[in-house]
Amino acid sequence: MKVFEIDELAEKEWKATAKLCKSSTPDSKLGASALASCKSQGYRARDGKKSHKIGNNRIKVGGKRIKGKDYGGPLPDWS
Repeated sequence: MKVFEIDELAEKEWKATAKLCKSSTPDSKLGASALASCKSQGYRARDGKKSHKIGNNRIKVGGKRIKGKDYGGPLPDWS
């Protein structure tokens, strides 16, 4: 296994800590990966006008703290 393969694996499995996500640090001061991880874990609110079908209803997720599928939530993972 090459070094860059290990780095990619570690990066894919990395998640932000609950302490970081729940801190008062503004979204603009967090890195993109950490912010995405916090949103997927349901610790930070999502933004934008994107809508998803959850159950039988389509809802806009902006401003809501909805977990991603990897963390037991209804939002799919497209990575």
